[in-house]
Amino acid sequence: MEKQPIPNGTLVLVMGILSIIGCCCYGLPGLIFGIVAIVLAGKATKTYMLAPETYSGFGNVKAGKIMGIIGVVLSIAMVLFYVWMYTTIGLEAMQDPQLMELKMQELLGQ
Repeated sequence: MEKQPIPNGTLVLVMGILSIIGCCCYGLPGLIFGIVAIVLAGKATKTYMLAPETYSGFGNVKAGKIMGIIGVVLSIAMVLFYVWMYTTIGLEAMQDPQLMELKMQELLGQ
């Protein structure tokens, strides 16, 4: 009997990659893609564990899950960074480079 590819194995890998890339876009796309990758990896793992001799490509699922977790962590860090920036220097300073430089110098005590 020929092994068939695990369902959603490639999709989990793609979502994991997109979660790492998406963390650079204010964090939210990376968070969404990472959560989807983790959930799909969980379902694919359950399917694989029921009949491991039937499926191939479980390495894609493991790699996608790991990248999804990394993407979620980086995205949360990015969201927290933007929340900190917004509360510390304000929206006006985030939009004006000169005002941001002035606020950052005030924060650093220079």
